[in-house]
Amino acid sequence: MATVVTKRRMSKDEAVKYALNLAKEVTKLGQDLWVSYDAEADVLYISLQYPQRATDTIMLDDVGILLSYRGRKLVGITVLEASKR
Repeated sequence: MATVVTKRRMSKDEAVKYALNLAKEVTKLGQDLWVSYDAEADVLYISLQYPQRATDTIMLDDVGILLSYRGRKLVGITVLEASKR
């Protein structure tokens, strides 16, 4: 059974500030981005191509991050235990 951690809800002003900071960082990538979060599994999925059609996935040692590739091109990033980062 998954453990769900209840966190303090953001105020409207905090949420807007957070969203604007996130938008600023995402624009640095210079490409489309699809993001989804599974709260029960606490996993964040970031797709740099849609559909990904990944041919290989590499897990970074002891970091809890998986990098998905199609050939030599990075097409996705999976972040395990996302809420703890």
